[in-house]
Amino acid sequence: MMEWIDLLTMMGIVMAGLSIVTAFAVLVNFARQALKQRKPKLIKVVSEKKKEEKPKMSKEKGEGVTFNDIFMFMIAVPLVLLWVGFAGFVIHTGLNNSAVLENIEAYTTLIAILGGPALLIIKDALDVWKQEQAEKTAFYKIKAQAVIDYNDASQKQAQMIESKAQEQEHKMESKK
Repeated sequence: MMEWIDLLTMMGIVMAGLSIVTAFAVLVNFARQALKQRKPKLIKVVSEKKKEEKPKMSKEKGEGVTFNDIFMFMIAVPLVLLWVGFAGFVIHTGLNNSAVLENIEAYTTLIAILGGPALLIIKDALDVWKQEQAEKTAFYKIKAQAVIDYNDASQKQAQMIESKAQEQEHKMESKK
């Protein structure tokens, strides 16, 4: 029985240690990016001959990794996974071991501490997803309207060409 409690305690300590290491890594990376921005950039000499370049795709334009990307992959994702994993492990262990139920308050406190930021991260991720879906919907509405307008204009042009051709035919017949 003690071994399960010791295992859960060790998991809590390991999670706290990983959080500290992750926070330190993010701070170091953030400091590196801040120092890179402060360095003066060298001016590149471009030859007079301009090469014809193909248009670059968005990945090729030099979109760098942002602080938000680093935050999501180094802190947010592991935090949410740890929260869900630890909560599941405590529930599973609590169902199989009554000693865990005696100390459940400590474990639920740890789950709540991890759960607060994890829930905020999940909410923000869902908000971003909703925004992306709204943008896609708006894009497809505009695209569909453009197709409708194009088809309408194409049909009007075809009708105009046909009427002009008929007028020309009538003029030619009347001249005979």
